[in-house]
Order: sequence, then C-alpha cells, then structure tokens
Amino acid sequence: MSDDRKTVILTGASRGIGHATVKRFSGEGWRIITCSREAVPEECQRDPNWTHHVSVDLKAPESVESFIVEANDILGERPLHALVNNAAVSPKTPFNERLGCLNGDVATWREVFELNFFTPLVLARGLAAALRRGQGCIVNITSIAGHQIHPFAGSAYSTSKAALSALTRELAVEFAELGVRVNAVAPGEIETDMVGEEYEALIPRIPMHRMGRPEEVASAVYQLCVADFSYVTGTEVFVTGGQHLY
Repeated sequence: MSDDRKTVILTGASRGIGHATVKRFSGEGWRIITCSREAVPEECQRDPNWTHHVSVDLKAPESVESFIVEANDILGERPLHALVNNAAVSPKTPFNERLGCLNGDVATWREVFELNFFTPLVLARGLAAALRRGQGCIVNITSIAGHQIHPFAGSAYSTSKAALSALTRELAVEFAELGVRVNAVAPGEIETDMVGEEYEALIPRIPMHRMGRPEEVASAVYQLCVADFSYVTGTEVFVTGGQHLY
C-alpha cells in the first residue's frame, strides 16, 4: 500500500447497494477493503482497486472484533478516509410475512440489532484511530423504514434503522473532536434482491414514480465522502424519490 489512493472500508459488499458503492469508489480511484458473508463476485476479482476482502459474519461480535484487527493490520499506520456501514439484515417469516412486534421472537430482534446497530458502533470505535489519521468520514446506511411504518420491512429492522439514525447524530458530535464526519444515507425502494413483486404497489406513493437504482444510492454515499461536503456532518440524506415526504 505504497501509493496515495484514498481508502474506504465497506461492509456488505457482495451485492446490491454495497456492491454498487464499491464500484463507484473504485471508479473514482479509491482503494477498497470490504467484508461480507459471501466472496467477491468473480467478475470483480480482477479490480486492481478492490485490494482486500474478508469473508465474515458480522452478526457475531467476535467476528466483528476479528475484522477490526485484520483491517487495522491491513492499514498499518496509513489513514482510513471512509467507513461505509452497509451490512444489514431484514428477516421475514417462513411465509415471507412481515415480522412485527407480536410475531417475531426476541432472539431474532437481538440478531437484527447486533448487525444493523451494534456492528456499525463497534466498527466506528475500532477504526476511529485510522479515521482520525485520514480526517475521514463514516456513512451509515439507514432506511426510509426507520422514519415511517413500512408495509414490508419488519419491526426489528425498522427500529434498528431508527436507532442507527440516532447513533449517526451521536457519533457526529463525538467524532467531530477527531476531525471525522459522520452522516447517513436513507434509501427508499431500491431495486435489489430484497425487493419482490409486492413492492410494485408502493410506486404510486413515490413522487418520481419509479424505484431507485443501487447506483443512485452509491452516488449519495460517495458525495458525502469527498471534500465538497467537508462541512456536512450529522446529516441523513434521503434517497427515496420523494417517498419520505408522505
């Protein structure tokens, strides 16, 4: 790692918004360090900017700590310029029903909060020194479901994302002392593997009358990490086509 490329660490990188975000940062010449449960897609393994990938289950606290150690070893004394907390889980019942407050077991709630809330917190703390060296930024991927009742996102997912929105504000204040900015991006209905045919019914509630693309979320994440946004912290950007206005 002898060149002067900026470095981003991103979780949940193998598909969807995470994969699109990796491609955006790579296209801008950043060095990419990622982790997810799956391996890097075969077509991306030749990307010279995607230098490191760690296969890890971030729902397990010990695995998160292990990844922090490995990531800091990869960085050495070099700076980290961005941390993107993208990995998340939104479980459904065996019949693909919404898990609510009454029909979801508490163990599942704890698993959801472990990945969606505690993992971003622990990663931010574990990588704080590297972020300080880079005067970098953190971007948390939240959700429109954290701000209004969603017909398909379960209660555990929605409340974990609401908690992540609040954590973003708290981190922004504390990390400002380190010269590190913290913001969030809240996607709405984005065309990923998480979206089924039932989501078509939500399009009339979107002022732009379409679902978003992962690349559009990735663009918002990237912009929050560049110098043009150097005075922006504690902010949540809605990438919803206007759906959050209802």
